This record gives sequence, structure tokens and C-alpha cells, in this order.
Amino acid sequence: MAATTCRLVILAVSIVLTTCQTQDTNYVIGAGIADITGPAAGINMMGYANPGQISSGLHLRQYSRAFIVTDKSTSSSPVVFISTDSCMQSQNLKLEVIRKLKAKYGSLYTERNVCISGTNTHSGPGGFHQYLFYDITSLGFVNETLQAYVDGIVKSVDRAHLARKPGNIYVNTGELLESNINRSPAAYIRNPPEERARYEYNVDKNMTVLKMVDAEGKDIGMISWFAVHCTSMNNTNGLVSSDNKGYASQLMEKNFTNSDFPGNGKFVAAFAQANEGDVSPNTAGPKCLDTGKPCDVPTSTCNGRNEQCVAFGPGKDMFESTKIIGENQYKKAMDLYHTATIQLSGPVDFRHSYVDMTDVIVQVNATTKVKTCKTAMGYSFAAGTTDGPGAFNFDHMKGDTTGNPFWNTIVNYISAPSGEQVTCHHPKPILLDTGEISFPYAWQPSIVDVQILRIGQLAILAVPAEFTTMSGRRTRNAVTEALVKGGLPANTVSVIAGLSNDYADYVTTYEEYQQQRYEGGSTIYGPHTLEAFIQEFMVLANDMTKGVPSSPGPNPPDLISKQLVFVPPVVFDAAPQGFGALLSKLLPSYKQGTRVQAKFAAAHPRNNRRAEGTFLTVEHLVSTDNWEVVYKDSQWCTQFHWARTRILMRESEATIIWDIPADQAPGTYRLQYFGDSKSLFGEITPFSGKTPSFLVTA
Repeated sequence: MAATTCRLVILAVSIVLTTCQTQDTNYVIGAGIADITGPAAGINMMGYANPGQISSGLHLRQYSRAFIVTDKSTSSSPVVFISTDSCMQSQNLKLEVIRKLKAKYGSLYTERNVCISGTNTHSGPGGFHQYLFYDITSLGFVNETLQAYVDGIVKSVDRAHLARKPGNIYVNTGELLESNINRSPAAYIRNPPEERARYEYNVDKNMTVLKMVDAEGKDIGMISWFAVHCTSMNNTNGLVSSDNKGYASQLMEKNFTNSDFPGNGKFVAAFAQANEGDVSPNTAGPKCLDTGKPCDVPTSTCNGRNEQCVAFGPGKDMFESTKIIGENQYKKAMDLYHTATIQLSGPVDFRHSYVDMTDVIVQVNATTKVKTCKTAMGYSFAAGTTDGPGAFNFDHMKGDTTGNPFWNTIVNYISAPSGEQVTCHHPKPILLDTGEISFPYAWQPSIVDVQILRIGQLAILAVPAEFTTMSGRRTRNAVTEALVKGGLPANTVSVIAGLSNDYADYVTTYEEYQQQRYEGGSTIYGPHTLEAFIQEFMVLANDMTKGVPSSPGPNPPDLISKQLVFVPPVVFDAAPQGFGALLSKLLPSYKQGTRVQAKFAAAHPRNNRRAEGTFLTVEHLVSTDNWEVVYKDSQWCTQFHWARTRILMRESEATIIWDIPADQAPGTYRLQYFGDSKSLFGEITPFSGKTPSFLVTA
């Protein structure tokens, strides 16, 4: 397909001629974005497994960013890559998304060619999984979260579908420093010295960027893959946030659009996740809370206690740290985007299979075969990480079971692991034998997705777990070698798309597994999990190069009808002063760089998540009675907090915060709060409240 670009040439004799040149395009590209923000309050957050971390407001909204790419020269099916500002994906979420897409588009978008990848923010609402283990700290299944994610993801695909146009894609890779560290160096160092010697760092510092433009060279979108946990916001945070990657997306999208409001522009920038399993954004490293000294490196403890060992930085608090790591990724992506010159060309293709990861025979060498295990979690899982330590003083090191008689008793009461499980998972001391528990339904997945999306000389390896640095390197290297050997170009680039399509915890190398740090304790299919995944990806890669279909594999279960729900609904709201009434006094003026804060009589945010709307506005008086909205609830300088004040009476307060930027234009401003109240009879009624006007001065 060729597109025509025309330009006017003005000659010296004032004759105007139109000259046109043809520009070839390789692909048809569409990009779309939609709000997926779940319940902003009252739901346990997903990521830190901290029962006390309950959402209490909103800082940065969550979005789904979808990209559709079709080979313009054939009638082959497209590939769809979706990056969501969520902790991970879940099997039932993808199944529900595919059901809705099939109802709209028939066989165009299916589980085989659609990849949904999570950024791994630990500040989003939980309860969207179909396996029991992942919903325990969310008090069971939360349909509000699931539906928010499903509806937004489908809407982002709809928008990408409608926006499709001929275009080209470029790839670029570069090094980003001072933005990630290895949080389990004692495990990483167990990898063979000759393997470690091939890499300068113990985490991946490379960022890979896709630049997407239309036939006229106008910007469509960008995907960046860089390995770093979205744990800049720590486990004391109660505000829903897309963390460092979500902030990077907002910065880049704003740069390419005329809209100051996230989610409103046509340019879509996804900062997707890679092999971040052992990678932390807290670059100042772990320190002891009680002494301020560095933690013990092998155990990540302070005087024998893991709760005291916490990683921080690079900022003075979690907000500043989020901003710095987000800005670092944004700036590097911008540089790689503007300097991208390697153009992708060649087929759009995909391979996908479901695999029972509890029953994979792995050929280790010419004479040895091993088998994966039924799922189980180790004691070091409960210890947490330096990004978010566990609450029960579990040792990060392997084999420490004798020091926890309480947990031994509890675990044995639930289900004592069989001898086969103990042998299979060795040296992991099993805390939760999830693979041998079926009550009330499956605790962790047995059947998971493996998937490769191809766009020319780019291969996206969609992994349903959190691969450590070296696990990701081994997987990329093996698959790239197989693809090139099978006929793909020598400059083929492979990227790990982490936390995609499903969630099966962590994947370490065999050597790292022996250390039984958090990542090893959370490698649920045993010590040979990585080898099993690589083996399955090699099957897909070889099928792709041979042009033959891959086995669909066993269908995963659909457990949505079995879900347990313990989060109570909103019964009703009350506000004696009137919903939206202002409960605090404001100053007549504020200086640039200071904070404005206002309290209102509120209702529960779960009554209406205000999808693609807002709970607040900051408004500027531009002329008589003409107020212009300058900020909403997903922009960095605003915060929305909510809290019950009288639980039995169902009364609550909302606090609106505006941190005035240092360069904010002086003038007259006001804040508004938007909510929805629920009556005892279930009727939902919108309301609003606003502050008196105030001045912002230099």
C-alpha cells in the first residue's frame, strides 16, 4: 500500500504547483486508550498482599492502551498488544475480554492474537482473579474491579480498531541508567559466572521502543519495554495510582497532543512491563528502619528481622520517587523514539497455546528429563521483598521453617504437602501447598497461556508471570536464536512482555531457585519452571518459522460462577450537612508551589467510579462567570482522598488536594468535588460541591 504525500512549491514567478511523492507503508496501525480505573476506595489493593492496604482515594487514574497491527500486504489476522495500568492480568479477565470482542468482531480478535500485559502497579484495586489465592487479601472476588478493567480494555480496542490507518513502525534500543536495581542480588549471583560475565549489570538496563507513524510520518503511538517494578508507591499508600510507568505514559502523551488531560489525546504511549521479577525502582537500596544502616545482603534483614529492611529512593518520599523513575523512563523513551531508524518489515504473525505447567516433561540434557510440579508457595514468599516486607518475620533464606511453629501449624491444618510435593519443590520449604488444595475451588492456575506476537523482525514474548532478569535473558536468547535459525532476519529483536494474559507468580532460574529468596519461593511450578517455559516458547517459535499452527492445548477453566465474595456492598450514604457541603475553610490566596486542601461532605466513590470522568476539578476564572477546567483527578498535582467519618451513620468526607505548580498562572481559582450518593432504596444521585474562589499569586 502506498500513501501520497503532497506539498506546495512556490516558484519565483509566483506560479504555485503541487508536487506529490509516494511513501510506502508496511502495516495498518491503530492505537486507542480508555479509562479502566477500578473502585477508588474501600477495596484492598493488589500487589503487596497487605490486608491493611485498602484504597482510600485516587492520585493517577488507570488506563488501557491498545495497539492493533496488520500486515498491509496480506489478508492475515492482526496482532493486538494491550498494556494496562494494573498489577497483572488474570485468566478470567482475558476470557471475558475475548468473549466481548468476539461478540463484536467475530473471529478477528481472539485469545490467540490478543495479548494483554499489566504494568505491575501495586496501587490498583484487587479482587479481579478467578483463582482463590490471589483474592484472599481482597476479601474475595470484587466484580466492580473486574468489570472496570474489562469494559476499559474492550473500549481501548474499539478505539484502536476505528483509528486504523496505513503506517510504519520503527524499533530502537538504548540504555537507561539510575532507574532500577536488583532486589535479590544474593540469588542473582548464583547464576554461572561465565553467564553473568556476558552482562554488565545484574538487571536489564536496556529499553526497547516501538515508534508508530502514519503514511505522512505523523505520530500514532509508542510502546516501551523496560524492566522495573511499579512499586515506587509503597505499601502504606492508599491512593489508586498507575505508579511510575503510568506517569511516564501521561508525560509522553501530553508531549504529543494538545490535551492537558490524560486519556484524551490521539497519541497513545504505553510503558509496558518486561522481566522485572527481581528488579526494584527503589534505587537508594534497602536500609534498616531502626538504624539507618544497610540491611544484611544475603537475608535482607536487620538484626534478624525482615520487617525492618525496606528499600527507598531515589526521592525523599514515594511520590517524588514515582515522579523521578517515571520521568527517567519518559525521557529515555522520547530520545529513542526520535532517533529510531530501524524500520520493521515483514509478516505479522502469532502463535499461542495453553499449557498445563504442572505436568511438563523437561529435557534438561541428552540423558536427563525432569518434571514440573503442582503449585506451591514457599516460606520466603511470606517474607515479602525489600519493596514490601512481610508482616510475620519470615526469613528470606531457604529452609527456615523451624522458626515459625505458628505458621507450620496453620499450614498443616490447611493441607500438609505430600511427600511427592516436598521432593518435587526441593529445596523450597512449602508454606502453602496450593496445588493439592481444591476447596472451595482452585487456588492457583495449572493451565496458562504462552504466546508470541511477531511484527516483522520484532518478537513479543508474552509471559504469564514475573520473570527475573536472568530468566528473561535466557528466554529471549533461546527464542531469538530459534527464530533466526528458522529464517527470520539476523537483526530480529525479542522483548519480554511480562504479566501477560494470566498470572502464575514468579519465574527464577534453576540456580536462583536454590537461594529461595522471595522470587524463588514464589516460583510455583518448582525448580525447573524456567526450563519448562523456554521449552514451550521454543515450540511456538519453531511452529512460527515453519508456518504451521501450534497446538491450542487444554482449555483453562472458567471459575467465575464459583467466586466467593466477602466485600459488602455500599448500603447507603448520609450527609446531614448536605452532600457536597464544604466542611473546611480556605485562605483567600495561595502562592505558587503551595498546597490547597478542601473537605466536603461525601458519598462512597464505589457508587460511581466516574469512568473517563473525574471526582474533582481545579478551575480558573478566565472571564466573568467563565470557569475553565485546568486539572482533573488523574493529573499529578491533584489528589482525591475519601474516608468514612461515622461508620454506622454512613457519613463520609472527601478531601481534595491541589499542589499548585510553581509555574501556575496567577489568577482566580476554585475547586469542585463530584460524587454520587446512594439512598437506602438503592437510588444513585449525582451531586457536586465547590469552594469559594481564591487567588493564586506569584
